[in-house]
Amino acid sequence: MPAASLDMANRIFFRLYQCANMLHKTGSRAVETEGLTTQQWAVMGALSRPTVAQGMSVGELARYLMVSRQNLSGVLARLERDGRLKSLPDPQDRRSRRVTLTPAGVRLWQTDAQPKIQAYYEQALDGFSMDDMTHALHYLLRMLENFKTLEAARPDDEQE
Repeated sequence: MPAASLDMANRIFFRLYQCANMLHKTGSRAVETEGLTTQQWAVMGALSRPTVAQGMSVGELARYLMVSRQNLSGVLARLERDGRLKSLPDPQDRRSRRVTLTPAGVRLWQTDAQPKIQAYYEQALDGFSMDDMTHALHYLLRMLENFKTLEAARPDDEQE
C-alpha cells in the first residue's frame, strides 16, 4: 500500500474508532434517564423489529448485532433483570433460548426511548443532507462487507 494510502487508511480507522467511542458515550447519555446503554438500545432495537415479533435465539441476536455470545450475555441478563425482556426455551430447539421484549420493554422502547433516540439522531446528523446520509451508509456497508470477509477468512477455532 503506498504511503499516502496507508496514511489515509490510518486516519479513516482512527476516526472510525473515535466515532464508535463517542457513539457509546453520547448515545448512552441520550437514553440514560431510561436506564439504557447503547448496547441495550441495540438489543432492544433488534428485538423491536416486526420481522422478529416471535423473538430471536441468542445466537441469531449475536450474529445480527455482530457481537460474541459472551459479550451479549451480560447485556441480556441486565435487560431481563430490569423486566425489559424475557428469555424462554425455544419451542423448536429446547437447548436454545428465544429472547423477546416484554410488554414493559415494548412500552419503554416505543414511548420513552424513541423520542430521545430520534432527537439524538437529529443532533448527531446535524448538517447531513439525505445524500450525505446515503453516501455514508453506502461506505459503511462496503466496509462492513470487507470486515465480514476478513472474519470469514479466520480459522473456525478463532471465530466468535
